[in-house]
Amino acid sequence: MDLVSCILIYVLTSILVQALCSFYGRSSGGDHRLPPGPHPFPVIGNLLELGDKPHKSLTKLAKTFGPIMSLRLGQVTTVVVSSADMAKGVLLTHDQFLSDRTVPDAIKAVNHHDYSLPFLPVSPRWRSLRKLCNNQLFGHKVLDASQDLRRSKVQQLIQEVEQSSVTGEAVDIGKVAFKTTLNLLSNTIFSVDLVQSAGTVGEFRETVAGIMKEVGAPNMADYFPVLKKLDPQGVKRRTAIHFSRILDVFHDLVSRRKKLRENTGSFTKNDMLDVLLSEENREEMEGERIQRLSLDLFAAGSDTTTSTVEWGMAELLRNPRVMEKAKAELEEAMEKGKPVEESDIARLPYLQAVLKETFRLHPAVPFLLPRKAEIDVELGGYTIPKGAQVLVNVWAIGRDASIWENPEEFMPERFMGSEIDVKGRNFELIPFGAGRRLCPGYPLAMRMLLLMLGSLVNCFDWQLAGGIKAEEMDMNDKFGITLEKAQSVTAAPYRVGQHCSK
Repeated sequence: MDLVSCILIYVLTSILVQALCSFYGRSSGGDHRLPPGPHPFPVIGNLLELGDKPHKSLTKLAKTFGPIMSLRLGQVTTVVVSSADMAKGVLLTHDQFLSDRTVPDAIKAVNHHDYSLPFLPVSPRWRSLRKLCNNQLFGHKVLDASQDLRRSKVQQLIQEVEQSSVTGEAVDIGKVAFKTTLNLLSNTIFSVDLVQSAGTVGEFRETVAGIMKEVGAPNMADYFPVLKKLDPQGVKRRTAIHFSRILDVFHDLVSRRKKLRENTGSFTKNDMLDVLLSEENREEMEGERIQRLSLDLFAAGSDTTTSTVEWGMAELLRNPRVMEKAKAELEEAMEKGKPVEESDIARLPYLQAVLKETFRLHPAVPFLLPRKAEIDVELGGYTIPKGAQVLVNVWAIGRDASIWENPEEFMPERFMGSEIDVKGRNFELIPFGAGRRLCPGYPLAMRMLLLMLGSLVNCFDWQLAGGIKAEEMDMNDKFGITLEKAQSVTAAPYRVGQHCSK
């Protein structure tokens, strides 16, 4: 028997022994208060139940087993909540004991969990980074002071789309949204445009998408610890390549800024990097931490914002009635054909409702990020056992017929006059999460999304490329940490009124 066969038998035997112990331990009554769920198979548990779109398959299972259910994914006990009330129990009522993370093996493989705000456990380092983000990076005063930067980047977006309208070329909405978002973030942090050419945009988007895919897709090494060293799906290897590409860029930018500061003594760009390098933050932000925090901001901010803009435009193009109402509001509130300013947003309640409806139907992160129980937690009459992974199915909550009338229809009107917001206080709409793990970047994300979406609608009329009719649009998604549109939204722009770039 060759070495490979011996290793294979050893691995399979180890998996079988460990999984059967877990299986029979569950069946013997020790976990008798676990939430209900589908009966697990030996060894693999309920892994086959996930399919290639877990947000949909788990929503379907919840209709059978209820708003709180348990599954055995390999050797990992997983509790899934699929209602607003159960989400409130996880994210608010028991937030103190359910705030830690289940860290994917892909993240551990690149040592990112030791630096990453999203994946760090609640700890002094996490609190320090959280405070820095809330007060110095995403505070309202800081964002108000950087309005000119966002205005400039939206202006560049409109100029690029206008050029396509002149040449008669269709626009890939996701591509131009990604370029705008990435350059806005890179200027906010480093005062540079990170991408300029179409080729560079494609490379960065591929790298960011690669990270989100590898970290979010099911990985056998996460469900069977004995497989971690073997990396059978190659997840560690691919993740390391993606991380290295981005971290090398950030390392270069940070190193150059440090040299400039050392040579000039008082060199400043008044950007986030200056804040991170300041005396106040020097001890906390030494070493790799700036690059790692920047990677979090870029990966999370660019991917989720791009996805939301693309889904928003897809729904507007598929629903001409909604598009016309949005255009009418914009024309009444401001000059037709003019890019949206942040001072205009308060006068655009229907545009805000369009964005909320996009979040409801197409949440950027369908399960938020996985949580982990520190202790046994009682919820809904059941026990979430210590060490269990906890998923909040935001996608299911957004389509819950007990909350939303005609939940499958795109109806922004449902939010007109409603006090429901996205700040983590209304658990029927939590695209940014809630509790202490609420996404700290949501104030910037909301500004960027409304500016981009509103400007694209107000400056141009749109027609789907390739003769596709609105009702024929492919609205399928593809699963990862973020929920991307499977087919890109490509549409031809036609100028509205005068030159929008003027």
